Amino acid sequence: MSLDKATVRKISELARIDVPDAELEPLARELSAILGWIEQLGEVETDHVAPMRSVMPMAHPWRQDVVTDGNRADAITANAPKAHDGFFVVPKVVE
Repeated sequence: MSLDKATVRKISELARIDVPDAELEPLARELSAILGWIEQLGEVETDHVAPMRSVMPMAHPWRQDVVTDGNRADAITANAPKAHDGFFVVPKVVE
């Protein structure tokens, strides 16, 4: 894909970047080269390549996803201005 000066000017306006007219042509060539590299990446065969989370083979330890209250309700509500049966008591805010 090749970009011209008008397209680069429009991109710079959308990005709110002030690009002097003298730099539009070199910037157009540079952006066109970058887009060419991106097009080359699209040609790489990746159908049989498994997605990776990391470049290093790592085994991540998993914990059981179990919902608990932590058995610390008394410690958690100890400094509360008002508590009842392990819950915070707050004033009513909706009439």
